[in-house]
Amino acid sequence: MNTTLLLITLLSIKHLIIDFPLQPRYQYSNKGKYGHPGGLLHSFLHMVGTVACFWFFAPLSVVFLVGLLDGVLHYHIDWAKVNINAKMGWGPTTHEEFWWLLGVDQFLHMMTYVLLIWIVV
Repeated sequence: MNTTLLLITLLSIKHLIIDFPLQPRYQYSNKGKYGHPGGLLHSFLHMVGTVACFWFFAPLSVVFLVGLLDGVLHYHIDWAKVNINAKMGWGPTTHEEFWWLLGVDQFLHMMTYVLLIWIVV
């Protein structure tokens, strides 16, 4: 149980840092363009951060697998969120649905971490 709590804490800290202070306009303004380097860079940073979080808790092959899985899932969750907001015309100052979708986005990222921890532990 201590390993699980430590991992969810590490992943949550990683998520906060990479999703907010380390995400400049170049990344967040291009996440809706499939394959754009800005969105790919953002997901790559999540992948690297996840690898760092799991480094001492699993064999390297598993660590890289969960890192890759996090990067791929993170990319697609963010891409879908941006595109749903754009299609619906939802904005942070005009539609409360924008904030609901942001909550769903963050929930899906947390559920990804639950999956990754389940794979490792």
